[in-house]
Amino acid sequence: MSSEPRGRASSSAECPDLDNDLVWAIRIISGALRRAADESAEALPGGARAYLVLMALAATEEKPPTQLELAGRVGLDRTVMTYLLDDLEGLGLLSRRPNPRDRRARHVILTDEGRAQLQRVRTDVAATESQLLAELSEEDRGQFRDLLARVALTAQRGAPGE
Repeated sequence: MSSEPRGRASSSAECPDLDNDLVWAIRIISGALRRAADESAEALPGGARAYLVLMALAATEEKPPTQLELAGRVGLDRTVMTYLLDDLEGLGLLSRRPNPRDRRARHVILTDEGRAQLQRVRTDVAATESQLLAELSEEDRGQFRDLLARVALTAQRGAPGE
């Protein structure tokens, strides 16, 4: 029995470290997921960016974020976020309400139509995720998602050396 993980790329003879390189792996995975999100969200203004915004809003429905908090959570420039929210609000996918504690800030709230659009895109993206993770057991999939999310949060806070 080989100690090599299943599905290992055969490129190791040409470039012994490529299939162990994190930059390569994340680029390949990110590209596949980005293409799936772009294709699924092409009807939404901002495409995959809109998908991320809708996902973030769905995850924060108990405590709607401000526009600034939302921009930070999904990693978008606040000016870009404002234009994107304008477009999404124009389609009835979200609404913005003044923050009762600070009239300068606005809370962003997902609408029923926004939830429906998110579900449609999420279903398509989940199919791609399932294909990408096919070599992993259910337990490994959960562990992979958890570990990747932890690394992403570290990167979002600012990795050492930045």
